[in-house]
Amino acid sequence: MGNKFIKFICFSILFVATGLTSCKKDEDADKQITSFIQKNNITAVKHPSGLYYQIIKPGTGSFAYPSNTKITIKYEGRLLNGTVIDNGNNVENTFQLNQLIEGWRIGIPLIQKGGEIRLIIPSDLAYGSQATGPVPANSVLDFTIQLINVQ
Repeated sequence: MGNKFIKFICFSILFVATGLTSCKKDEDADKQITSFIQKNNITAVKHPSGLYYQIIKPGTGSFAYPSNTKITIKYEGRLLNGTVIDNGNNVENTFQLNQLIEGWRIGIPLIQKGGEIRLIIPSDLAYGSQATGPVPANSVLDFTIQLINVQ
């Protein structure tokens, strides 16, 4: 019984320590984002998820965004230092929304067809601790997205 109790205590300490580290990362990302927003004079709203967004143009319509929604967009993504990480080759691209990063799945439904939005996405709503292509691990991303069509 004593050995199981010790294992339980060790697991509990590890669980709490991991949670605190995660909270610290979230706080660091939030500070990084709010500093970026202030420095660049961006009028952004914080979503309950931690995503920051600025609706540039709301678009028109009342599309409800079911899980199989296809979007056609033009976009540009940058790191907070201004480095362009993706621009979709400067052409319209069509994606299934539910297959994209969480920040896009949260932010794009905030606008309608013809709309434009800026999403400042903390790493936990993007690629997290995984480096992906030109995106370093734990990167906050800054996307401007024009919603050409939604179906």
